[in-house]
Parts: sequence; C-alpha cells; structure tokens
Amino acid sequence: MTRLKIGIAGVGKLGTFHGNTLNQIPQAALAGVYDVDAVRAREAAERFHCVHFSNYSELLSQVDAVGIAVPTTLHRDFATAALEAGKAVFVEKPIAASIAEAEEMVALGLRKKVPIQVGHIERFNPAIRALEHLLLQPMFVESHRLAPFDPRGTDVAVVLDLMIHDIDIILSLVQSEVTRIDASGVAVVSEEVDIANARLQFANGCVANVTASRISQRKMRKMRLFQRDSYVSIDFLQRISEVFRIIDPEEGQESTVVLGQIDKGTRKRHIIYEQPQPPEGDAMRAEWLAFIAAVNHKSRPIVSGEDGLQALRVAEEITRIIAKGQPG
Repeated sequence: MTRLKIGIAGVGKLGTFHGNTLNQIPQAALAGVYDVDAVRAREAAERFHCVHFSNYSELLSQVDAVGIAVPTTLHRDFATAALEAGKAVFVEKPIAASIAEAEEMVALGLRKKVPIQVGHIERFNPAIRALEHLLLQPMFVESHRLAPFDPRGTDVAVVLDLMIHDIDIILSLVQSEVTRIDASGVAVVSEEVDIANARLQFANGCVANVTASRISQRKMRKMRLFQRDSYVSIDFLQRISEVFRIIDPEEGQESTVVLGQIDKGTRKRHIIYEQPQPPEGDAMRAEWLAFIAAVNHKSRPIVSGEDGLQALRVAEEITRIIAKGQPG
C-alpha cells in the first residue's frame, strides 16, 4: 500500500490533534511539520517522529498533501503556496479570512486541478454519519451550539467560531439556495459577538433557526430536523442520533420499536423509534480518511473548497446583518 505523504503547517493545539491522528492512520505518512515557532516545530517533530522544516517551501517539496492549521488570516497564503506547487490541501475552517480570499483559493484549486478539503469536522461526527442510510429532506431545522467562555477564539465573532459548523451541515442537508437571512447578536464578554441567532429561509421552503453562544454555563451541540413523516434529533457531543418516523404497519420489522399509532384518516399508521448505530472511529480520523481517499481517487472531497466558501458566505452575511443592527 502506497502511503500518502502529508505535512502539517501550524502545530499549535489543533495542528497537534491532526498530527496525532495522522500517526494512527495506515494510509498516511506524516512526513514533516512546519511552524513559525521553530521550538514548537522541533518539539512536535520529536513527538510525531517526523522531520521539522525551517521553512514552508521545504515542507511542500517533500509531501503529496498538506494540512493547514495556521491562524485563519494566513489560510490563503499557505493554501496558495501549496496549490501552486500541486499539493492537495486540507485547510481548517473557516476556509479563509474573507470571501475574496476563499474565492481565490477555490479558483486556484480548480485551475490547478488540485483538491481542497475544508475542516468542517462535524460533517464526520458519528451522529451524522449514522444517518447516511436515511433520505434527509428537512423542512424545518433548529440547532443550538453552546459553549462556556474560552479566551481562545474570541478574536472572531461566535458566528465564525462556532455557528459556521451548523451552517455548513444545514447547507449540505437542505441543498437549496438561501433566500433570506434574519439575525441578531451581542458582544457580552469580548469585543466580538458572543451570542447570536440566525433564521435562514431557503428557496425550497425550508427554514433553519440557528443559535450559537460561547458564554453558556454548559456545553450543548444539538440539532433537530423536521420533515414529512419524520423527526430526527442529533446530539453531536454524545454522538447519538434518534429518529422518530411515521410508517405503514407493514413497513416495520421485528426489531422496530413502536411508540404509538395514528388512526386519523383512512389508514392506521405507526410511530416508530430508531437509534441508528454510529460508525466506529472519531470525526477527525474520518475526515482525514475521506481526504486521503479523495486525493488518491482524484475525486471531489466530501467537504470541498466550494462548500467551505458557501458556508463562509452565509456566515459573513449573518455577521454583517448583526453589525448593521447594533447601535452606534
């Protein structure tokens, strides 16, 4: 088996997570790391049993692909250098610091025919992956992503820090154009918006109500999907999905849990409950495996650069609406 040679640019907290994960994937070979902090790069290389490079160009010359975990403001520069060198790019979310930079990255990737995957890790959460066998066509979505205050990440609004995870998931599920956005939010303990709510309306009639907060007393990462004859509850923290469906009696199996019966109309129907078995493995491992497969098969990544750009566009519009509505 040929192993994909991968380098990591940026070995802070998140880059270290990526390095640990890659070292446990047989299909990958962690070839080296680069960080502007030479001491940190050397320590990471010792931990991962790989080479530390004194400059980014040297790293690129020795790898097939690169994972970019530098600050968001540097995403465009690091990704551009990799794409120009013909190296596949896995870049953390958000894809870039601005829409213009993200568009530039996506266009370059398409021109060079080099894949870009964006690190929207929740797409690979076992709770989401457990639902892959279902036809999800939500018409109403409600999500809550709450976290206790942490000074890390407060240089950007909570929309780009936390809410963008749910924006990406919702866009991937609804598969329809956003036609209207209403949003509000306030800064409480930082200089940026710490709690925000957005209502997204889609061309197909779906509505999504999205809340994100980083000043909560406890963590919560939940999403609820409502569609014809189905209700799906997703708990990203517990990695559990629950499905409630209305079916005809003959559709049920021996293992089906029947919660009740609807007698209204000309036929009786059952309300059933399912808790799909989540796949093994954590989300970060799953997203790296998906990236490696996309590179090897020259296919579009599950979370492509275009997906990252679309999520950023919606997040930026939410941020703009919130700023416009604030006094002063």
